[in-house]
Amino acid sequence: MSGKTINGKQQHSEEAAAFQNNALAQQYGGGHAGGWVSRLPPSWVPYVQLARLSPPAALFLIYFPHFFGIVLAAIIQRSPVSQVLRASIVMLGGSFFFSNAAHGWNDLIDAPIDKSIARTSKRPIPRGAISPRAAFIFTVTQAIGAASFLLLMPEGSAIYAIPNIIGTYYYPWAKRHTNFAQLVLGFCLAWGIIMGSCAMGLKPFVGGPFGARNVWEEFFWAEPSIACLFLACILWTVIYDSIYAHQDVKDDIKVGLKSIAVLFKDRTKPLLWLLLGCMVALLYTCGNLLDMGIPFYVIAAGGSLLSLGAMIANVDLKESSSCWWWFRYGFWLAGGAIAGGLLSEYVLIEPGL
Repeated sequence: MSGKTINGKQQHSEEAAAFQNNALAQQYGGGHAGGWVSRLPPSWVPYVQLARLSPPAALFLIYFPHFFGIVLAAIIQRSPVSQVLRASIVMLGGSFFFSNAAHGWNDLIDAPIDKSIARTSKRPIPRGAISPRAAFIFTVTQAIGAASFLLLMPEGSAIYAIPNIIGTYYYPWAKRHTNFAQLVLGFCLAWGIIMGSCAMGLKPFVGGPFGARNVWEEFFWAEPSIACLFLACILWTVIYDSIYAHQDVKDDIKVGLKSIAVLFKDRTKPLLWLLLGCMVALLYTCGNLLDMGIPFYVIAAGGSLLSLGAMIANVDLKESSSCWWWFRYGFWLAGGAIAGGLLSEYVLIEPGL
């Protein structure tokens, strides 16, 4: 093979990597303005970028757990389709505003650090497209919008949102305080399962001071299947966000940020395999507690194992473009698998309209 051919292939590889890294910076670095975003008034675009609305993965990583909670509660209560649809719409609206508020708050607190990291230096606040004051006003208005959806939920549901509000408020600082910030994020996102079950009128906390019916509830204070799905969702978040965090691991070390990626570096994959095994076991236990059918185990547990297993096995943690690609697609596949498994069980119970 001639040197010219080798150089040509090397140049093509470098161009492809540069293209992928540019796409990554555009989409989650705060500069994405393609597709439907380009049709908006120019003054709106920075706020769409701040809220991570394009692509909508940020919205759905918040909405997915809410939807899981809705369908699981519907299975437990054998709820009609109309109730599931109403709760799903309410939670989608609430997730939209909550996602906007959470990302606005995160970027507002992280703005001084984002300036120092190549991938995030062009986000709306660091580049000056949105002032800190405007970002704060945007965050508050979106938080109020999210809170308004609590009024559409069954009475007594609002108090269940408090732990998530506290966790989301603290999360930007978690990256400065602990290497396990992914657990904080996982808790915040998985809490959507609690809110989704509340939207269906099923209160998830039933044990301890809430009145235990058995030994499990006396110890865990929660409906067993909800607790298992909640913990599985935390591990799911830790897996995909640890891979996401590897994009900036070198920059994070320089500026003093912490994460599982920073702590484990090249040893992250063995940890992720362990977490995946625990996640699948929790999904299996969730199904077993409710005597779910085979489709749930195949779609939810099996689908999560295959999609996340492929992610862990194939991602190159030293390449930002690889981390982004596997995060982007692995997230959707695993989320879709859990949702599909739960929906398959809901269909099997033959709910009414």
